[in-house]
Amino acid sequence: IKGIAHTALADIHSIVITEQLAKKIFGNENPMNKIILADNADNFTVTGVLKDLPYNTQFKFEYLLPWDFLKASGEEHAAWDYNYVNTYAELQTAANIIAVNSKISDVIKRNSNEKAKSQIFLYPLTKEHLYGRFENGKPAGGNIDTVRMMSILAIVILLIACINFMNLSTARSIRRAKEVGIRKVIGAVKRSLVFQFITESVLLAFISGIIALIIVQLLLPVFSSLAHVHLVIGWQSVSFWLMAMGFILFTGILAGSYPAFYLSSFKPVKVLKGVLKNGNALVTPRKVLVVLQFVFSVFLINLTIVVQKQINHEQKREIGFVKDNLIFHPLTDDLSKNFDLVKNDLINTGAAIAVCKSNTPVTRSAGSVTGLKWKGQDITSNESFEQMTTSGDFIKTNGLQLVAGRDIDIANFPTDTASCLINETALKVTGFKNPVGELIDGSTIVGVVKDFLIGNTAQATRPVIIKGGNWGNFINIRLSSNYSSVQNLKKAESILKKYNPGFITEYQFADDDYAAKFRSAKQAASLIKSFTLVAIFISCLGLFALASYMAENRIKEIGIRKVLGASVAGISSLMAKEFIKLVIVAIIIASPLAWMFMKFFLQHFEYRTSISIWILISAGAAVLLIAVFTISSQSIKAAIANPARSLRME
Repeated sequence: IKGIAHTALADIHSIVITEQLAKKIFGNENPMNKIILADNADNFTVTGVLKDLPYNTQFKFEYLLPWDFLKASGEEHAAWDYNYVNTYAELQTAANIIAVNSKISDVIKRNSNEKAKSQIFLYPLTKEHLYGRFENGKPAGGNIDTVRMMSILAIVILLIACINFMNLSTARSIRRAKEVGIRKVIGAVKRSLVFQFITESVLLAFISGIIALIIVQLLLPVFSSLAHVHLVIGWQSVSFWLMAMGFILFTGILAGSYPAFYLSSFKPVKVLKGVLKNGNALVTPRKVLVVLQFVFSVFLINLTIVVQKQINHEQKREIGFVKDNLIFHPLTDDLSKNFDLVKNDLINTGAAIAVCKSNTPVTRSAGSVTGLKWKGQDITSNESFEQMTTSGDFIKTNGLQLVAGRDIDIANFPTDTASCLINETALKVTGFKNPVGELIDGSTIVGVVKDFLIGNTAQATRPVIIKGGNWGNFINIRLSSNYSSVQNLKKAESILKKYNPGFITEYQFADDDYAAKFRSAKQAASLIKSFTLVAIFISCLGLFALASYMAENRIKEIGIRKVLGASVAGISSLMAKEFIKLVIVAIIIASPLAWMFMKFFLQHFEYRTSISIWILISAGAAVLLIAVFTISSQSIKAAIANPARSLRME
């Protein structure tokens, strides 16, 4: 909005701020060329103002600093095999991405002395959000997997609804048969009848679509809250309305096509004589459709169970650190300068029992590094290590379990700035029999810790190296259990404000970090459950309506059977068994398909649960019970009806 984009960050002490931050700091004044003191250490001149970032961007920031400032501060890691930042490149319009990637793929190898095997490539930013997951350098999905799954579930629900429409339309054929016969006798052709019935279906779909859009608008805040995304409907977009109307038209044609051709195929002579097609054949389109919709329902229940089982499996995983009473705080320049005083005050007041600096909280990944060297290393090895740094007391502060050796302790062992800790997985990778005293990447191993969870809970444990050092980005604080959390936090806040004046205290909690790891998985599970419940409800709604209609058509038969001595139980079972058979067939068909999909689904998780036959049995039993309950209500109602009412007109 203000400033010149190409030169705004030319000086290492320039800063570009967003509209929101400009308003927050300077109010209505012009912020250009004003001075901002950052971290009580460096003065920056405002050289540009950015329009506030939209809600649907992955970039979340309020200001930009030149990268050269990081270099001048000595905080840039210049090694070519460090993966701690993202690099963005804008190509010329005519550039060929394949040609560019072929030229830069070996840039790490060309610029390092080691025989690096890592290759790099550029990837379109437009694909990063939906297709941002990679395996062995190849795109392997990402958020698009969730979008596809939800789209498939939505299509399944729509198909179930369309199947219900087809079934009920054809079941009611006897009521429209004479209409079709008379219209054909007076000259109506099949084409006009098909057009009429499809038009009726499209009109019904259109009315449903308008009501659905209203419901979606009303429920959008609830859904956005459930999915933790900000969603809006593009009411003013022409393309939205074209797609919406096209989708409604497609649904109407899909739902109405089979009933239209079925009803228009009646022979006038047979219809007017009262002779229709035999509905008691072993296999009929209606039975196939009923089976198909319950195949979907059984499949979805199995999917819901296995997703929840996988989440439970991850939640029960041993995390390797103690998340309770563990908090983090960003390490500002003032806190870094006074770290020893801050640490002593936190411990002496009883607020904390251990404090340390680190480049990242124990719950988060700070990035990986390759090309580490150690004695006896396989020359083909190019293992990637998660890398952390600490000022000491890392094990005690984070509640890690020591397997061998000791913790890093720079205060008592100054040479520990060149020492490190490794985890059990790193020990397996290096193959050391007695790791304490061995060198890895030039650092002496002083201890081995039990594996602890850093990144994704569904990933296998990665090798970790924790190096000693006096720099960091966070203070890690293990609060004392002698006082309440509220008391500890109040004490800690007063100490941090004492040495960090003018800054807001920004506590971050380890248990919140850990819970956040499951947030997206739980959101997906909640959505799948919701879709499954809707699918089962629509299936049962169709079954209920079909059973009601069949009971109505057989009301005289039921009356005669009751007069001849049939029991309520006998009539109820007679009414229900035909539908129960179809549901059992659906379970038999869906179960092996669900089993294969569950195995395929779990292959996406390195740390995964197991599946057993009980999942299939539980899902099948649930669908069967729901179907029996749905049908029995109508069967019993028909069976207990007074036969005099149904037979008196005879």
